[in-house]
Amino acid sequence: MGELLKFASFAERNGAGYGIVEGEMILRLDSIPDAPPDLKTYLSIHFPDLAPRERELETLPLADVKLLPPVPNPGKIFCVATNFHEEDKAAPQFPLLFMRHAEAQTGHGGAILKPAVSDRLDFEGELAVIVGRRAHKIAPAEAMAYVAGYACFNEGSVRDWQKHSTQFTPGKNFYHSGGFGPWMVCTREIPDPARLHLESRVNGVARQSIAIDRMIFDIPWLISYISTFAPLDPGDVIVTGTPSGFGASRNPPEFLFSGDEVEIEIQGIGILRNMVAEDISDS
Repeated sequence: MGELLKFASFAERNGAGYGIVEGEMILRLDSIPDAPPDLKTYLSIHFPDLAPRERELETLPLADVKLLPPVPNPGKIFCVATNFHEEDKAAPQFPLLFMRHAEAQTGHGGAILKPAVSDRLDFEGELAVIVGRRAHKIAPAEAMAYVAGYACFNEGSVRDWQKHSTQFTPGKNFYHSGGFGPWMVCTREIPDPARLHLESRVNGVARQSIAIDRMIFDIPWLISYISTFAPLDPGDVIVTGTPSGFGASRNPPEFLFSGDEVEIEIQGIGILRNMVAEDISDS
């Protein structure tokens, strides 16, 4: 395979599947006899040798599928706040951590839903780290050996619900309020994630831009810290933080509404693109 090794999960007319994105096609790993049921299980069995041994795989046009989050069913999603060195901001001694659940994200091209109960839906461009094997009480020097790959993440936040108390949980977990994707790029393609660059755009206008090496708590440190109190399993996700420039940080604040397009681009990974739509469902 001549291009980046990228894994995606998807839905098509016959159900859900997963595979390798190559050009405008998906090579279906779920078509292999006795294939694991999902990408999370595939990681648990095959990491770190994720490239398939089979030479002939069923293919499916990328245009014929709906992309899901790369790992649609992670057991744990840890998110980090205040994790970039920026002017006039003191670095904390420890990170502010909180969790999101799997249904709070949609995949690339899916609609981010603005809840009817709020007009303060916001975006946060972030780098997501996907765990490849069980990690518990891991030293920073060993941590990168547990990473399967990376993806873009839009950690959509409903700011007024986030501020209801000192716990962020309500504002960070509205259904499909964030985006995750478009795929997972394997670590072999990104030997040094600190060299990546993140940019977030709303309706084509750049709103956030920062080098990943500006992180206060880098990826090895975060894996070590989190795995000290919580075992990390294949498919778990660490969302590593966002810089200033998101809507609530602007004067006046700029929140998202139906019809807005949000793009999160990370060099070497790709572009996660989502439109905002009103959540008009009753349940």
